[in-house]
Amino acid sequence: MPRLRLASALLIPPPAAIEIDGLRRACGDGMLDRVDPHVTLVEPINVREDALDEVLRVLREAASRAPGPLTLRFGPARSFHPESAVLYLAVEGDLDDLAALRTAMRVGPFDREATWPFVPHVTIATDQSEERLGAGVEALAGYSTTVTLTHVQVLQEQRDADEVRRWRPIADATLGGRTVSGRGGIELEITEATGAGFELTARHGGEVVGAARGWIEGEAVRMAWLDVPERARGLGVGRRLLAAVEDLARAHGAGHLVAARSGVDDFLRERGWHEDGEGMVRDL
Repeated sequence: MPRLRLASALLIPPPAAIEIDGLRRACGDGMLDRVDPHVTLVEPINVREDALDEVLRVLREAASRAPGPLTLRFGPARSFHPESAVLYLAVEGDLDDLAALRTAMRVGPFDREATWPFVPHVTIATDQSEERLGAGVEALAGYSTTVTLTHVQVLQEQRDADEVRRWRPIADATLGGRTVSGRGGIELEITEATGAGFELTARHGGEVVGAARGWIEGEAVRMAWLDVPERARGLGVGRRLLAAVEDLARAHGAGHLVAARSGVDDFLRERGWHEDGEGMVRDL
C-alpha cells in the first residue's frame, strides 16, 4: 500500500509570514522555499494512503474541540544549542490551548511518540554553526509579532516538477468553527481569506453543500456569491450561510450588506433585503 508523508501544523498567514520569511532568508534557512512559516503539531510521519480519510477526521475533530482561534506571540529568537543547531522564534500566548490542540491531533494515524519535549516554536534556520546561532539570537532579541491563527492544517510532502520536495497544505479546519444547523446536521466552516476577502463553506457528511463568498469594503460587506446546489436545498443551508455572512459583517463593524442582483434575489428579499442602486441591500 502506498504511503504519504504527512504532518500537521499551524501555518502562519500573511503579513506575518512574509515578515518571518524575510528573517529566514537573512539567516540562510535551507528550508525557505520548501515549507511556509509554521508551528509544528505533528512531525513528518509516513501514513498509509488508505488512512487519509481517518487523518482528515482527526483534523476536523481536533479543530472542533478547540475553544476558538489561537492568539500567539512569536519572538524573540532563541536556539536549541547544544541539542540541535536550530534558530527559532519562541512562542507565547494561548499555550494551554495550543498544547491541547497538539494532543488532539496526535491520535489515530498521527499517533506517535515525541522525540523531544514539546517546545512550541517557529523555525528560522537549521544547521547553523554555534557562532551563527549566537549572532541570530542577538540580532533578533527585540523581534516579536502577534498573530491570531484561525485554522489548523494537514500538510503533505510532494515532489515538484523541479524535483524539489515541498510541503503543501492538503486540508485545513477552522479552530472552534464548527456549528450545526438545519435538518441533517449541517456543518458550517468559516474561512476568512487573506486581506478583506472571506469564504464560507457548508459541509454535510464531508460533502460541500453550499458556499458564500465576498469581501469587506469599509462599512459594507459585499457578497459576491451565495450558492446551494439543488440536491442540498431544503436543509436550511442557505439560511445558515446568510446568517453567518451577517454575523461576519457585524463582527467587522459593517453597517450594511450588499449583493449583486442574481438568482437568489427572492431568497434575500424574504429575509429582509431590499433593492437599491447597488443591487440587493440589507442594513444591520
